[in-house]
Amino acid sequence: MRLRGYADDIPKPMVKIGSRPILWHLMKYYAHFGHKDFILCLGHMGNSIKDYFLHYDESVSNDFVWSQGGKKIHFLNRDIDEWTITFVETGANTNIGGRLKAVESHLEGEDIFLANYGDGLSDLPLPAMLDTFKTSNALASLLLVQPTSSFDLVSTSEGLVTSITEVTRSDIWINGGFFALRNEIFDHIHPGDELVREPFQRLIEKRALLAYKYTGFWQCMDTFKDKQRLEEMNLRAAPWKVWQEAPAELPNQIVRKISASA
Repeated sequence: MRLRGYADDIPKPMVKIGSRPILWHLMKYYAHFGHKDFILCLGHMGNSIKDYFLHYDESVSNDFVWSQGGKKIHFLNRDIDEWTITFVETGANTNIGGRLKAVESHLEGEDIFLANYGDGLSDLPLPAMLDTFKTSNALASLLLVQPTSSFDLVSTSEGLVTSITEVTRSDIWINGGFFALRNEIFDHIHPGDELVREPFQRLIEKRALLAYKYTGFWQCMDTFKDKQRLEEMNLRAAPWKVWQEAPAELPNQIVRKISASA
């Protein structure tokens, strides 16, 4: 609703930043760190995501040589040749917990997998987050970030305002939507559960939920203003485009599966 005009006919992960949807930017981020085996948990307007990749146009974001009147096209670089994408219909009205539960069979044999809401970008050093998680006894880890803007916290009494306090980024931490999960998480997801509500509450009680705080770049795309901010960054310096930097030093053990929720 808050992206009306941009997400009327497509799901939010397909809203474009520059020439590519935000989902593509996010998958490029994960692929940079060696995670190129994706599961897309499809829901609202999931067919548009299928169609996008079924008719993927390499020329949009890659240089190429055109010759023989268009009969021969030689791409100088490629985007997604090494990606494997599993498309799974998980229900238009299914919540995040239900979407993950629906792809449990596709994660058989995976000790650890990654999940993402599919609507936010960051330059988070992913190997560092994973290394911290692997050395812990936690069953799940979530990225904690600080809001990108301040807001007014209003207190009231008997219908009257008693105080107005500006809350800044340094005051609170919020869920950034980047998760690392052990396969045992499925034992804690019951039918109808929302991931960060009931399952995570069970992990909190077991002291099995790890927080990874990050103060670097993070930006969600919930509103028109958020999209504008990302578009402006894309034209200048886009911090989330870690794939444009020097090749990343990969962790010793690469997590195979990435799950991006749509």
